[in-house]
Amino acid sequence: MENQQQKDETLWRIAKKRAAFKWGLLSYCVVNAFLVGVWYYIYSGYFWPAWCMMGWGIGILMQYLDAYHSDNFFSVDREYKKLKQQQ
Repeated sequence: MENQQQKDETLWRIAKKRAAFKWGLLSYCVVNAFLVGVWYYIYSGYFWPAWCMMGWGIGILMQYLDAYHSDNFFSVDREYKKLKQQQ
């Protein structure tokens, strides 16, 4: 029974990360579309919104990797099991 509860907690944690990523991606798209609009209508010279897109994009990429691929490489449980086997 406890094993099932642990699985449910793990699935809940993963679901929360994925939902947070989707909200983060949505806000990234909306804000950057606004910045591109400001650039287009006011300045249209040097494309300065690229700096915001790149900086925030790195954060979004990290959030994606954590939400969808963390169990493969950055898993705390995996590292714990490795340490347990070494003892």
